[in-house]
Amino acid sequence: MSNSAQKRAIENYRSRLTERGIARFEIQAFDADRDLLRTLARKLTEGGPEAGQLRRAVQQAVAGESPKAGGILAALRRSPLVGADLDLSRPREEGRKVDL
Repeated sequence: MSNSAQKRAIENYRSRLTERGIARFEIQAFDADRDLLRTLARKLTEGGPEAGQLRRAVQQAVAGESPKAGGILAALRRSPLVGADLDLSRPREEGRKVDL
């Protein structure tokens, strides 16, 4: 492969990344963290709910914030069973007598 063809292929690849909204940048980190950072970047670019959760977790860890109060309540409100009108009442029974 000639040098100009290789440069053109790299330019095409990078333009496709830019169209997807992915940017290239350089960071400085310890060599031991190389695989971790590459894996993190790969997971974040995949998208989906897992990437969103990972993004929020990293943002919270970097910002040093504790999770907001009411997180469980917010999760319950997002549940697909909201508004399902489930009857969760149980009949009251005395139980059996036990001879001790």
